[in-house]
Amino acid sequence: MIDYIRENLSYYPIFFRLLFKTKKEFTPERVDYGTDKEQYFLYYEPKDSVSDKIVIWIHGGGWNAGNPKFFDYVGQYMARAGYRFVSIGYRLSPKNKYPAQIIDVCNAYNAAIKYLNDKGIDTSKVIVSGPSAGAHLSSILCYSKKVQDEYKVDVSNVIGYIGVGGPYSFRKSQSMTLKMLLGMLFAKGYDRTEAEPWSLMTKNHIPMLLIQSRHDGLIEFECAEDLAGKAEMVGNSCEIYEVEDKRNTHSWYTAGYFLFERNESKTLDKYMTWIENA
Repeated sequence: MIDYIRENLSYYPIFFRLLFKTKKEFTPERVDYGTDKEQYFLYYEPKDSVSDKIVIWIHGGGWNAGNPKFFDYVGQYMARAGYRFVSIGYRLSPKNKYPAQIIDVCNAYNAAIKYLNDKGIDTSKVIVSGPSAGAHLSSILCYSKKVQDEYKVDVSNVIGYIGVGGPYSFRKSQSMTLKMLLGMLFAKGYDRTEAEPWSLMTKNHIPMLLIQSRHDGLIEFECAEDLAGKAEMVGNSCEIYEVEDKRNTHSWYTAGYFLFERNESKTLDKYMTWIENA
């Protein structure tokens, strides 16, 4: 309860003050992959590329909020760091019920790979990442053979996955906020195991880093432990990183860390170091 209160009281005034100070050095290219206003992605090209790795990022927001434009500061940070970066949008709940979100993520991923290939960019080293609801969706994209087959997604070029603060298992011990968000995401009677990363995970080659806080306030730390346990069971490589920063409630460590520099955030430093070493 204490962490839930901290999440709600400390996030907004500080976060938005920092957000408005973010420098906009890069103008991303917008690419529509569908007819809905949310079906687009933004591509950020760095001035000086430091790596041939590409980061494909799926935003959070409880499945019912957020878009790539709002999270422009993430693309700005990654482009400044020298990485090609794709920020994927998808249709939101409650208007659009699951599986609309994972269908969009799969279609957007395929469209992004084609777009980059058409530009002559090597897409053989992709890192997929997402925070919160985006961690949920991106983990399914990477680790569900059933979803990959159904929506014709080839993840053979993915060399790493980073999930931050994700609800990977729909355990009974969950916050009322998460229960309400899941209630808006799914139609009545929908089999939620068909959307649960823990249930859907199959063996593959992609190593994963799960960043999770014991002081999240919204998502149980055990969600990461559940997915890590399933990964070990099927033979996938997985590391859990426990957030050490003082700003350790859900919104801060899933979205806020991109507003700092690496020497100011151990979470951000872990995130970037893992990409560098992938």
